[in-house]
Amino acid sequence: MNALASPIASADADERIAATLLGRGRLKDADLARAQRLQAEAGGSLGSLLVRLGLVSERDMAEAASEVLGLPLMASKECPDAAPENLPLTLRFLKQQAVVPVGEDAFGLDLLVADPQDPYAADAVQLATGRAVRVKVGLRSEIADLIERYYGQGRSAMGTIVENIGDDTAGDEDDVEHLRDLASEAPVIRLVNLVIQRAVELRASDIHIEPFENRLKVRYRVDGVLEEAESPPANLTAAVISRIKIMAKLNIAERRLPQDGRIMVRVQGKELDLRVSSVPTAHGESVVMRLLDRESVVLDFRALGFTDEFLDSFVKVLEQPHGILLVTGPTGSGKTTTLYAALNQLNTPDVKIITVEDPVEYQIEGINQIQVKPQIGLDFAHALRSIVRQDPDIIMIGEMRDIETSRIAIQSALTGHLVLSTLHTNNSAGGITRLMDMGVEDYLLTSTVNGILAQRLVRRLEPIHAERYEAPPEVVAEFGLRRFQPEGTIHLWRPKPSPLSLTGYLGRGTIMEFLVMDDTLRRMVMQHAGMAELEEAARAAGMRTMYEDGLVKAMQGITTIEEVLRVTQEA
Repeated sequence: MNALASPIASADADERIAATLLGRGRLKDADLARAQRLQAEAGGSLGSLLVRLGLVSERDMAEAASEVLGLPLMASKECPDAAPENLPLTLRFLKQQAVVPVGEDAFGLDLLVADPQDPYAADAVQLATGRAVRVKVGLRSEIADLIERYYGQGRSAMGTIVENIGDDTAGDEDDVEHLRDLASEAPVIRLVNLVIQRAVELRASDIHIEPFENRLKVRYRVDGVLEEAESPPANLTAAVISRIKIMAKLNIAERRLPQDGRIMVRVQGKELDLRVSSVPTAHGESVVMRLLDRESVVLDFRALGFTDEFLDSFVKVLEQPHGILLVTGPTGSGKTTTLYAALNQLNTPDVKIITVEDPVEYQIEGINQIQVKPQIGLDFAHALRSIVRQDPDIIMIGEMRDIETSRIAIQSALTGHLVLSTLHTNNSAGGITRLMDMGVEDYLLTSTVNGILAQRLVRRLEPIHAERYEAPPEVVAEFGLRRFQPEGTIHLWRPKPSPLSLTGYLGRGTIMEFLVMDDTLRRMVMQHAGMAELEEAARAAGMRTMYEDGLVKAMQGITTIEEVLRVTQEA
């Protein structure tokens, strides 16, 4: 029996799916109204129209349909290598209806469907085969790839595009006009769009396009870990990289120097800001694109991973009228997002906030944000000297990277401003020693620094399918877990692959430590105590280290012990 043989009408299901997408913030009211107007003129399924117009991503649509209709979501990687045989279904029907049979047993047929709210395709398959149909929800692009794999010549979407590109792509790579012509060909444009689209589907934060002698490698950074993906052939290296440089308004003739640019693009319903960096390598230019999804950036402390004990002390320091609050950690540890969350909380009509950043990642209403431009002499120090005369209450500096910037920041804090900034150090106590190594005088440091937050990003477990298990006694002893739970059975969690996440992880959260400057620490700074002594004193005053915060979150099922060890120096 068809799994959709329920009283839910197609139009009613469309409305419920649209309502779910609106509720999740994946669809805007204006975009929905536009799609409904087009649907009234042209007919068809509202869900497929939303995806075709790029107003909603395929994955968001599939997840919403799965939830509303109570049907399982299935990824193409979970499908068998071959389709059920001897079925009276034509290739044309499968492609038109975006369905593909993916399994069978004595009880019926498993059918992967892109538009499960429309019962027509499932009913037609049931009628044609005379067998019960079990509907599973799939992504339209993955279903197209499966149809090609099962019934075509096994070509992927990228392979199909590559076949349409002429053989004259090798050409003279020093000929700028030839490169421009190549980059303007429709198949090359579609190829680059496909690479960006897949990054959005995978929830990637970065796209790495790296040329080597015999191949062009494409990798996506998903939840902090690089994953290799299908890549265009090596002879398209110049065309693909030139296309990206044209989109980012970079000079395609300059291939000897690094260049930076940005691309504003709308992909599958998301407004994306791509920061593009190109550097010359031995076999061409390596390009990295960082994806900044303005609509989904979280500027809420609890969502970022702040627990109650951290949040109270952090907000207390944040609300002090003057002084310096530092956030430390390596590149890509979420420092800037934490500072934006802090600015978002401080951003009220009665305060003036000015930031100096390189680059401005997210634009916040009501905050004056300055983009540094070293090539014209507008660096951090030069901008800071000017903005102090703009009468700000709060100043955010993207990074304290030299003694001049640090001194101006300290002078600003001494004259009644609240200064927020970042440093590249491994832990919070290291922030103090780094400033002293840079040449900041100890008496100025103790007078101005109020607190230092150190953080790392760990992958979060996908909560629905994560597997809970009892921690073995040797693990409890090795990590000292009894100090966090003196009695009872200690449980930990392990990732389990699921339709929502093939790795078992979904998104990232922070583990952190927060050092609050007190009189004891100030005396130790004046005595030039080392980093280890400062950390020991801070722990004696109640500071929980990043490693300990990670262990607690592993016991709570937020992440795993393996993730904590991966990102902290205790590994």
